Amino acid sequence: MVYSYSLKTHKREELIDITDYVQESIKKSNLIEGVVVVFIPHTTAAVTINENADPSVRKDITTFLSEKIPQSGHFSHIEGNADSHIKSSLIGPSLTLIVEEGRLLLGTWQGIYFCEFDGPRSRTFLVKTIKG
Repeated sequence: MVYSYSLKTHKREELIDITDYVQESIKKSNLIEGVVVVFIPHTTAAVTINENADPSVRKDITTFLSEKIPQSGHFSHIEGNADSHIKSSLIGPSLTLIVEEGRLLLGTWQGIYFCEFDGPRSRTFLVKTIKG
């Protein structure tokens, strides 16, 4: 089953915790054992797993990427968001995660993050549950 979620981003670059949405998909589908795929259908956004205990980690990630791939870089893409496309490609559009006993198999400090690189926007992400 595929679940579609919408969210509104508020900054040009930000990481938004979507772990609860993914877990909600698992619950809705009654998935006990299997995998979930999280997919971001946008070319200037991505998804990643990282620490969810200290919010400064999210800021460190966006700051580092912006320093290494600045919006004002010398790019051929004329829309002014070439940096966003590059960041999206580096982080990636999807994750595959293990589900056991109806729960995501994440590390103690891990969370799933929607990565916005060209906001603020209305965005969508998809979660596919697959019984194993």
